[in-house]
Amino acid sequence: MTGSRIDNQNIAVLLPCYNEASTIGAVVRGFKSALPGAVVHVYDNNSTDGTALHAMLAGATVVRERRQGKGHVVRRMFADVDADIYIMADGDGTYSPDDAEELIRTLLTERADMVVGTRRGVQADAGRQGHAFGNKIFNVLYRTIFGTDFTDIFSGYRVFSRRFVKSFPAVSGGFEIETEMSVHASRLKLPISELELDYGRRPEGSHSKLSTFKDGAKILWMFAMLMKETRPFAFFGIVSAAFMLASLGFMAPVLVEYFETGLVSRMPTWVLSMALMMVSFMMFTAGVILDSVSRARAEQLRIHYMSLASPRPREQIPLLVDDLDTARQLPSRIGSR
Repeated sequence: MTGSRIDNQNIAVLLPCYNEASTIGAVVRGFKSALPGAVVHVYDNNSTDGTALHAMLAGATVVRERRQGKGHVVRRMFADVDADIYIMADGDGTYSPDDAEELIRTLLTERADMVVGTRRGVQADAGRQGHAFGNKIFNVLYRTIFGTDFTDIFSGYRVFSRRFVKSFPAVSGGFEIETEMSVHASRLKLPISELELDYGRRPEGSHSKLSTFKDGAKILWMFAMLMKETRPFAFFGIVSAAFMLASLGFMAPVLVEYFETGLVSRMPTWVLSMALMMVSFMMFTAGVILDSVSRARAEQLRIHYMSLASPRPREQIPLLVDDLDTARQLPSRIGSR
């Protein structure tokens, strides 16, 4: 490692793992070589192939998290580990440990709270073209709903400041956790950065834990829930508009008949249309009220975030002390001056 800015930081490498015995040993050794002063933490999520043993033999601190799902693992890691800088990566060997130093430098020089290693060549992930297509669709959807801060919301290679980690209220249980991190940063307007990195292929014997349709549905549901929580006026406005359109659709033929004949022969249809319109007004009112509540919650999160120390680089102390006696004499010398 070079440069006092990085050398003086307390760095923790966080590796959530599930059945990555074929790769975790090399990943741990790679991070220990790239960041000699860092502590590597492997959180094993009920692996059955000896992942924990391989990680321990490679020199990592191993903890077991029994709640199944990456979100549960990340929440446990963020709660357990204290550090100045946190590096989160996957244990499958698709992210290069050699890139960690550059990610940390970016975090420090740009005074960011999160740096995302965006993936170059994600289409080559073991030939899973469905994942690559879904990645594009969800990234476009994210930028449409939550803003243009991120270009790769599903990257698992990220560096965080302490104040991001300790102010992040993780609630996700699975692979949606990266989306939740991104929304949290966008919601509070936190300083973030992206760094494009090469994305490797999985070695033989290592398989993706993602299910294209099952996890895609979970992520889509998480998008809806996060939009409801962070942008309630837009969310309930869309629901209100849907009910309003349905109401007008049922109402139109009844009104046409009334203006032509002066009669309302389809009274149930008219009652239904009016009920749908009332629901539309209720949804709109809920959106207005919850928007104020959401803004108050964001302010509280922001205040808590700002109460934590910012990620400032620690510089080397320019004063050299030869021995303990000299150190004890320093206060009196400074006072005499």
